Amino acid sequence: MAEAISSELLNQFTAIVGKKNILDSSDDLTHYTDENRGYVIGQTPLVIKPKTREEVAQILKLASETGTPIVPQGGHTGHMGGGVPISGINSIVVSTERMNKARDIDLSANTLTVEAGVILETIQDLAAQNNRLFPLSLGSQGSCMIGGNISTNAGGTGVLAFGNTRDLVMGLEVVLPDGEIWDGLNKLRKNNTGYDLKNLFIGAEGTLGIVTAAVLKLFPAPAGKEVAWAGFASTLKALDFLQLAKSKAGNQLTAFELIPRIGIEFLLKNFDNFSDPLEQPCPWYGLIEISSGRSEDDARSLTENIFSDALEKGIIEDAVLASNIAQQKLFWKMREDLPLSQHPEGASIAHDISVPIGKVPELMERGEALVTNVVPGARMVAFGHLGDGNIHFNFSSPVGADREQYMTNRKAVNEVVYQLVLELGGSISAEHGIGLFKKDALEQSKSPVELAMMRQIKNCFDPKGIMNPGKVLNMPQ
Repeated sequence: MAEAISSELLNQFTAIVGKKNILDSSDDLTHYTDENRGYVIGQTPLVIKPKTREEVAQILKLASETGTPIVPQGGHTGHMGGGVPISGINSIVVSTERMNKARDIDLSANTLTVEAGVILETIQDLAAQNNRLFPLSLGSQGSCMIGGNISTNAGGTGVLAFGNTRDLVMGLEVVLPDGEIWDGLNKLRKNNTGYDLKNLFIGAEGTLGIVTAAVLKLFPAPAGKEVAWAGFASTLKALDFLQLAKSKAGNQLTAFELIPRIGIEFLLKNFDNFSDPLEQPCPWYGLIEISSGRSEDDARSLTENIFSDALEKGIIEDAVLASNIAQQKLFWKMREDLPLSQHPEGASIAHDISVPIGKVPELMERGEALVTNVVPGARMVAFGHLGDGNIHFNFSSPVGADREQYMTNRKAVNEVVYQLVLELGGSISAEHGIGLFKKDALEQSKSPVELAMMRQIKNCFDPKGIMNPGKVLNMPQ
């Protein structure tokens, strides 16, 4: 158990932002301390909410001088416990929620500079108001913040055409653990001047410093967009369709989400506002989005051409195009609500993994067999971003099973899934990060050389070990 932070030191931290911008043990801190699914109940004596990078710098300078652990936190929507202040460490939470300004939009450079606490949906809306697109799209976009997206290198449904968060960030402003401010808010598309420092902080989950602002890439808003469902007899057929669509549409294929029949059944059973997307059930479904920079007619014509060719070749069983924007949104709502549809079905052992795209069918077949051997009756609800090989490889409990009893199988299920993923040349974490929950799995998936380099980077930036302790890496004592 770490030594408690003295009231005198807590008062010093409070003085930096003012008492009205802190929460302490007399307040309800559960929003900031507890993992959002209840897996970890954390603890902190103080939540501090800076408004400026200078206040963040003062906080980290004081933390460095006094050896006070700091947990950076944005919208607190992560799935790996990366933003939880672990009980027994006595760390202070630094929330970026008040750092919510859009500093600059440069339409000639197609960039938007925002502070870390700006909500992702706000960024999307601001881009749209200027006839631009910011393509990062997540189920939590109404509450997650861009600083957290950057710190976890968030993925989402737009990766197929636009890449991860890392590909959408041009520059960063970061406060280092000793309180120094690095102003790397660069708008240049070409800047080949030594190490690309920003990429050290993207995906570092707050273990190397606190991101306070970013320069983001914008894209021209599409002039037309089509959203459609397709039905497949197998994941092999879904792969065939993906290749056909990519060959005809290129980067105009902006999303391809794979969903199993059981996922559709969960949606229909547990929500009232959805209907079966196709007339006849199919083992697998694809939610496909085609975008055009020319016109709505161009998007529809291209989509119809792809589907016509796929039907003729026997690649798809059936398909339906959204008839209007409202239906497009409804189609996407089904995908967004799919994780929620699992909750009434019992406990779920979830995995955010990726494999080479061509290995997805093998993952499905072998993975289901391995898991059901560990837990007979477990129901595979595997869905996700087929276009980039990122599958949310989830297993709902057997019908009627006790939740707590089922979750005792979590470690054994994780082990067989991760072993298979690594055998297929994949990753144990595709877009959710490592955080608290995947540290041991990270050590098993990385070589000693990789782990040594990562620890050296951590020690270089944070020699006192104050930044988000206990997350991402197991550090030698």
